[in-house]
Amino acid sequence: MNKYKLLTFSVLAGVFLYACNKDKGNSTPASNDTFKKNMLVNYADTLIMPAYADMQSKLTLLEQSADNFIAGPSLSTQSALRVQFKDAYISFEGISALYFGPGSALQLNNNLNTFPTSASKIESGIQSGIYDLTLIGVSDSIQGFPALDYLFFSSDAVQKFTDATATNRKKYAKDIITRMKLLVTNTVAQWNNGYRESFTTNLQTNVGSSIGSLINQFSFEMDLLKGARIGWPLGKQSNGIIFADKCEAYYSGITKDVAVANLTSLKKYYTGGTGKGIDDYLDLLGKQQLNSDVLTQFNTALAALQAIPDPMSAAFSGSTATVETAYREVQKLLTLIKTDVASATAVQITYMDNDGD
Repeated sequence: MNKYKLLTFSVLAGVFLYACNKDKGNSTPASNDTFKKNMLVNYADTLIMPAYADMQSKLTLLEQSADNFIAGPSLSTQSALRVQFKDAYISFEGISALYFGPGSALQLNNNLNTFPTSASKIESGIQSGIYDLTLIGVSDSIQGFPALDYLFFSSDAVQKFTDATATNRKKYAKDIITRMKLLVTNTVAQWNNGYRESFTTNLQTNVGSSIGSLINQFSFEMDLLKGARIGWPLGKQSNGIIFADKCEAYYSGITKDVAVANLTSLKKYYTGGTGKGIDDYLDLLGKQQLNSDVLTQFNTALAALQAIPDPMSAAFSGSTATVETAYREVQKLLTLIKTDVASATAVQITYMDNDGD
């Protein structure tokens, strides 16, 4: 199951804003275009670029901790690695919603977070020493955070880094991290070398526009949260049969942490952080009640996610009703974004939801 292919995404541009030193409610823009321009600059300069910088920093720390583990596999070095792995994975959830423009062109989300990973293909590549992480589509499920999750934190991970496959296994893990860093670096370079300018000057709401891309990605990420992150492991596509091992970050046991981080990030992008965001844009369009409903539902959905006991992988079967509540609250939020917010902002949703749940 490739979550980024089951939901076919066709948005290529982005959206965002500038008002980092401004009280969100104190001024009325001279025109919609002035507002949208400021909004996009704020997104680019105070949210997007800092999020990518944080991802780069966290990947560097992850690499250092991984090198320590690889050089001396033990429960102690694995424990230290788990901390950096969690920090980096949560940082990724802060850029997952930016899957347009350079991120989409480089298939960043596919390469960094296609789950569940294919343990059998990974082991085959390690045994033979033959694998290619650059093959589009084919290699999505054998790299990124999910592959590292399996390699570093499966039940016999420490032992495997000392057995007959250790040399190839260590190289494989290093190759994954190297590729992750390269892809993020290339994405940042494209933002710095032209894309930021096109992003902040595209004031339309049509397909491929900045605002259109933003709202599409809000909806897309919400679909993934409802489906791949919660619904599919819960059995929504398998007649109630639970597949807890198909959830995000299964081996490290941080499934709830990354789910909460994902929704928290989406709320931050929706509000524009401390500056003007889509919430303020809805107010500008006279959709104050809709904005209030969305903000309320963000909080309700977050509270429902946080109520799920750890580890979430066990909660799919052990606390099914609690997980079901979170699923339903996320579904309500998805409907508000995908239907009402998209309609209010004249944005066309351009991806196909093959979720079925």
